[in-house]
Amino acid sequence: MFRIRKEFHFSASHQLSHLPPDHQCARLHGHNYVVVVELAAETLNDDGFVRDYHDLKPLKSYIDDQFDHRHLNDIFDVPSTAEHMARHFYDWCAARWPETSAVMISETPKTWAEYRP
Repeated sequence: MFRIRKEFHFSASHQLSHLPPDHQCARLHGHNYVVVVELAAETLNDDGFVRDYHDLKPLKSYIDDQFDHRHLNDIFDVPSTAEHMARHFYDWCAARWPETSAVMISETPKTWAEYRP
């Protein structure tokens, strides 16, 4: 299996108000998010790629237009956890690129959430 990954970045605020008031994530705060999309294929296309990285440019535009410097609670109908965001971005990518195999989201350099069906 061949796998490729591409990384994208955005900054946004959110608040997990369903958590107890003394939980740090219940307060309004922000992160510098990292989104990594992974695509996989058993064979390569005629150009020798799983998919050309340039084909993933629409994801950058989507992130920049809809998420960068936004308040995520205004965007999501579910709590804006990294886990929910990973699923959201996976669904968005898989609808465009059938080779999508996983999406990982990082809120801090030490934390990652992944959605992989």
